[in-house]
Amino acid sequence: MIDTEHTDTINSRILTVSEDQIQGFVREPFQEIARLSGVDESLVLERVRAMLAAGTIRRVRQTLLATNLAQGALVAWKIPQAGLDRGFDFMFKQDPFSGHVVLRSTDLETAGSEYKLWTTVKVPQGFSLEGHTSILKRMVGAEKVRIMPAKGIFTLGVGHVRRRTIEPGSRADRPANMIRTEIVQLNEVEWRVLMALKREFALEEIRANPWEARAEEASVPLETFCRIAEGLNERKIIGRFSTFLEHVKPSAAGIRVTRFNGLFHWAVPAGLEVAAGSEVGRHEILTHCYWREAGPEFGNVNIMAVAHGMEKPRLLEHKAAIDRHLASSGIPVLYTNVFWGGRSEIKPSEISPFAYREWLALQSHESKRS
Repeated sequence: MIDTEHTDTINSRILTVSEDQIQGFVREPFQEIARLSGVDESLVLERVRAMLAAGTIRRVRQTLLATNLAQGALVAWKIPQAGLDRGFDFMFKQDPFSGHVVLRSTDLETAGSEYKLWTTVKVPQGFSLEGHTSILKRMVGAEKVRIMPAKGIFTLGVGHVRRRTIEPGSRADRPANMIRTEIVQLNEVEWRVLMALKREFALEEIRANPWEARAEEASVPLETFCRIAEGLNERKIIGRFSTFLEHVKPSAAGIRVTRFNGLFHWAVPAGLEVAAGSEVGRHEILTHCYWREAGPEFGNVNIMAVAHGMEKPRLLEHKAAIDRHLASSGIPVLYTNVFWGGRSEIKPSEISPFAYREWLALQSHESKRS
């Protein structure tokens, strides 16, 4: 019987690499996972298939830096308590353009703590982020909404297995580089390749030479598919090839990857956002770190980061280490807070303009019916 838990020694070696170490577009991603993990490719394929079938891995896919393809933002929603679960369900099940959907809370009543529902939203090129959130606001009965686009990205990756043993204060040798979010225009063939590239892998697609069938799907030769993908990578559109662990719910055996996630907030003086984000983003515990302007309702927070862990006090130790590092770097913190994640669901956000037109037509039809 094949062990499908992330704690198994072989699975752990594979996942330490496959979660977030295969950056950009790679022609043979499973072969590269095998090389970096020291596990034979045939065994990598067998274990990834088994973990995906068991639900330990929730999806395998090529990620995109979608902030360069579609307008995106972190969005906080103030919804009456009685409507929170309904709003959550709508965002997760009926809005293809919402990705992360999380109910968050704070330890005390603080700036912005009345905003309980947090989502990531991406709206394809040619359409309005504000317009989309207005539609959602009406549909879920939100009282207020705060849209926070990313002005810069310092850290973006998962790697929950790799991060389990990281000590507070562990950080890279140098500050993180900031990736600016700039919309890139694609032609029709590039869109076809991109749509085929980003689709989740089914069990039978976990095999050597995985892009061959995707090239057929995009109606281009394999070599053309790979060259276009490599070109998209050079234009900073491609993220990483990743096996995403189910880190919210326990496995079939009741084993969890993480128990807590914290959205860390810092407000730093204007003009120091890049310096602060670069120093925060170099800390290895963080899966995400962005420059976002949250506004007065959130204490004028402008640096946000996410960390996951098994124990809440341990995550607070990690944050305290980051706070100390900012102080030692001469970066004053005007305000800080933590929003803790509760109920959550994650799905890739749709970025296709064609899909958005269809969704708008469906909403218009439903509105007329009601």
